[in-house]
Amino acid sequence: MISNVTVPILGVVDTGVVGQLGEAPPIGAVGIGAISLTAIYWIFGFLRMGTVGLTSQALGSEDLDEVAALLTRVLAIGFGAGLMLILLQSVLFWLAFQVSPASAEVEALARGYMAIRIWSAPAMIALYGVMGWLIAQERTAGVMVVQLTMNGINILLDLLFVLEFEWGVTGVAWATFIAEWSGLAIGMWLCRDNFRSVAWRNWMRVLDRARLLNMAAVNGDILIRSVLLQAIFVSFMFFGARFGDATLAANQVLLQFLFVTSYAMDGIVFAAESLIGQAFGAKSRARLRRAVVLTSTWAAAICVVMSIGFFIFGHWAIDRMTTAPDVREAARIYMIYMVLSPIFGFAVWMLDGIFIGTTRTKDMRNMMIVSAVVYFAAVVPLMVVFENHGLWIGMLLGFAVRGATLGSRYPALERAVLG
Repeated sequence: MISNVTVPILGVVDTGVVGQLGEAPPIGAVGIGAISLTAIYWIFGFLRMGTVGLTSQALGSEDLDEVAALLTRVLAIGFGAGLMLILLQSVLFWLAFQVSPASAEVEALARGYMAIRIWSAPAMIALYGVMGWLIAQERTAGVMVVQLTMNGINILLDLLFVLEFEWGVTGVAWATFIAEWSGLAIGMWLCRDNFRSVAWRNWMRVLDRARLLNMAAVNGDILIRSVLLQAIFVSFMFFGARFGDATLAANQVLLQFLFVTSYAMDGIVFAAESLIGQAFGAKSRARLRRAVVLTSTWAAAICVVMSIGFFIFGHWAIDRMTTAPDVREAARIYMIYMVLSPIFGFAVWMLDGIFIGTTRTKDMRNMMIVSAVVYFAAVVPLMVVFENHGLWIGMLLGFAVRGATLGSRYPALERAVLG
């Protein structure tokens, strides 16, 4: 949890350092550029989630050769996917800006930001797989080292490049580029023991057709789920852009509160994925229930604390992230939705971890489809009536629907433990 909290803190710093320029366009540019690339990268987020479930189940069934082979598979996928994105960057950027109604100034700044960051795509996507592999083995100290070092480098370079060298949005992009390649280097070093054995290069196992098909099925379901989830967040930023640069920037500031909660919760969710996956691999219903109850109790407590913290310190945090008066004023208007977001998101975050650990990915995919349909069907008329308030209401509604629908599938998950 400590390591994951640094990820959205990084977003806070990115927003905060450009916020010191006193203008809305740089904040909006970092927001649109970052969320566009994050959306593309997190299409490959299946690599972390699928790797946690498959690796933890292999550990639970004591198949250590498969554990080693999984790392080789995910690294190959990560590097291949990253190179593909670099080759397709012109098309991807064009598509991103076709759906963005932001001002010409914001678009120009965002384009420059993305053109730098895209070159760390192989590192970032491969790192998803490495992190999933480490999490499945409960090597959370290693995960913390990677996250803290990578994000610490990013934050220090943000301050240096933007505030000292005055590189603006370009400085934020270069800081992130350097940090992401540094993170992969540290992650690979933590996996060095695996590369001393012969199992990681047992190509007959690595390329085994049945295992590849199973991995493809699991990751394909998560891919669909990730695409739809990112479609919601990307549309949220783009919908917000129609209400002006100040509102766009305010939404970007407020999303940092949501990301802080999400990444803090991921500390508990990662534990749930690993413990529940191992219990599922060992076919122990008692262990599974114990892991679900324990991690969910901690998660509920964290969400309540976050909600209270946002209520008390939210306005103070907004003022730290931007000096632009119009952005501060707009962000305060919508702060109530940040107070409510941990409560609405609790079930979603925990159930995602439970279903990832057991690789019940078809249920995740199907319930994500349902919640995405509800979100898009609701948010358009809500924006017509309530403008940016309607956008935030639609986001919370999507959380509620996904939590409720996934919860309805939990009994079937428990029945499958011994199946």
